[in-house]
Amino acid sequence: MGETVLRDTAEEWQVTATETPFTGNKTSVRTDEVVMPDGSTVKRDYQVHPGSVAVVALDEQDRVLVVNQYRHPVRHKLWEIPAGLLDVPGENPLHAAQRELYEEAHAKAEDWRVLTDVYTTPGGCDEAVRIFLARGVSEVEGERFEVSEEEADMEVARVPLADLVKGVLAGDLHNNCLVVGVLSLSAALSAGGGSGLDALRPAEAPWPARPFAA
Repeated sequence: MGETVLRDTAEEWQVTATETPFTGNKTSVRTDEVVMPDGSTVKRDYQVHPGSVAVVALDEQDRVLVVNQYRHPVRHKLWEIPAGLLDVPGENPLHAAQRELYEEAHAKAEDWRVLTDVYTTPGGCDEAVRIFLARGVSEVEGERFEVSEEEADMEVARVPLADLVKGVLAGDLHNNCLVVGVLSLSAALSAGGGSGLDALRPAEAPWPARPFAA
């Protein structure tokens, strides 16, 4: 019996019909009729999403830059890492992440790596998120980016990585990108003291889920 290869593989089952019953400002809902392995056909509804980027910004004191924001669908104010949509088709994810770090936290970073890539809810949405690790963090000079709507009430803080990990495991922190980001960073650090971070992929690494112009 051969060894199992732990790698996700691209595959697309036959779609016999598709429709878009709802189109929103940023996303839409699609219904596909998909052929199953036994030849039967079933309908699958899912949200079509442009993709997102998120940033684990780690300072020299091992603190992570986080923001507190109201999320209406879950009726909670969540602690999150800076993140945002890939609004422009083919947009470079690194540039988008740098923009979000500036707009949400008025910060910049010198060193960027890919921390991890995830599908947030693959059973019902095609959203793909690239989470970056940013180091050499400093505040941007000049006026802050003018925010609006939920972001106008946003709080920014720097929290020790260890406290965030504890919060995740205690069930106090729930944001998907924060959970994946801080646990991935913790795992990378434990893989080899700081050398684990040097083994991370470069910031411009290919991202098949959301191809972008170099």
